Amino acid sequence: MSQNNPFARLPEVPSFTVTSTTVEDGGPFPAAQMSGAFGVPGGQDASPQLSWSGAPEGTKSYAVTVYDPDAPTQSGFWHWSVANIPADVTSLPEGAGDETGSGLPAGAYQLANDAGAAHFIGAAPPAGHGQHRYFIAVHALDTEDIGVPAEGTPAFLGFTISSHILARAVLVATAEIPADS
Repeated sequence: MSQNNPFARLPEVPSFTVTSTTVEDGGPFPAAQMSGAFGVPGGQDASPQLSWSGAPEGTKSYAVTVYDPDAPTQSGFWHWSVANIPADVTSLPEGAGDETGSGLPAGAYQLANDAGAAHFIGAAPPAGHGQHRYFIAVHALDTEDIGVPAEGTPAFLGFTISSHILARAVLVATAEIPADS
């Protein structure tokens, strides 16, 4: 679906591969990736497992972002942003984005999501709002340190990524809560 694609207005870059044992591209998030913090039954706010391969030569670090362009806001909703993942890291375990960042490699850090917390916040589309898409992106970068402070915003990280990106790998997950929930 190209409608409201967060990368549509950005310059095209090469792609590489991202996969997940948690969710298939185009498939629904399991209950654990839904938001318990926002009251979704069974939601655990657990970040998905991610593995990536095929990043271009010259990659010095990665950033990971999870963004919902279908949120009923004027600016979508940032669920997770991780910066400064070292170039030799090619996977993150499920739950890496907890409040402590315990599953993140040394040097990587999480920025506050749109709920104001520096960890993964699960999917919580409003009941009856229809299916939402969650763009899970791994960005291969030409710098070891993206230069965005930990108190920066995911949008600022995205802006800064645009001048350092070598390639992008994207997986899209979905979530929907029926109107009668």
